[in-house]
Amino acid sequence: MDIRRGALLESNFESYVGRGPTPALRPARVFISVRGECTQWRWCVKVFLDGTYKTACGGGLARVNERGMTAEEIITLLKLRPHPKEGGFFAETYRAGEGVPRGALPQRYTGPRAFGTCIYYLLTPATFSAMHRLQSDEIFHFYLGDPVEMLQLLPSGTGETVVLGSDLAAVMQPQVIVARGVWQGSRLVAGGRFALLGCTVAPGFDFADYEHGRREDLTRSHPQFCEKIVALTVE
Repeated sequence: MDIRRGALLESNFESYVGRGPTPALRPARVFISVRGECTQWRWCVKVFLDGTYKTACGGGLARVNERGMTAEEIITLLKLRPHPKEGGFFAETYRAGEGVPRGALPQRYTGPRAFGTCIYYLLTPATFSAMHRLQSDEIFHFYLGDPVEMLQLLPSGTGETVVLGSDLAAVMQPQVIVARGVWQGSRLVAGGRFALLGCTVAPGFDFADYEHGRREDLTRSHPQFCEKIVALTVE
């Protein structure tokens, strides 16, 4: 059987591997994404029999995150542009049509805010997310690419470094929360090519809520993180 690029297959696996007690032998609809042609149907059957239900066969077939897509291609496809404040590339993908009036928000907000906003955010080896803080909580999501090191500096003078990524066994996190008022900045882990993240903010992001971190101030308040602060600031 010849599985071609992007083929959508509907098959009853019982007709290929015989009837048996295993619950994996049932009709299945599978999208198999590959670089070229694949005749190794037996490997596709095997992953279903193993109960893993993966969409890659083996024998040289690539999963979606192994196709070698470049940062430039992602920037083009997602219509990303340089972030005017913190660096990196971004595109706003969602801004709630409803919001909260100024009088119903805490005093730290200078005007009304959307209920929530969301962006794509891309880092490359030549960029970093400069240290900054917001008036709203942020939720970062790891989508694609290489791990990202994020520095968080708390108002108490303490801080931590977390790594966004897909390798859970290596204590990477696919989702990271940055509470309002926490200084944060990010960069690719050394050797990385790019990382595509998402960031959700509620109440929604407004540039009026953005505060850029100054190197001198942050190294004074958090001297134990001096080296990383220098790497994530421009002044």
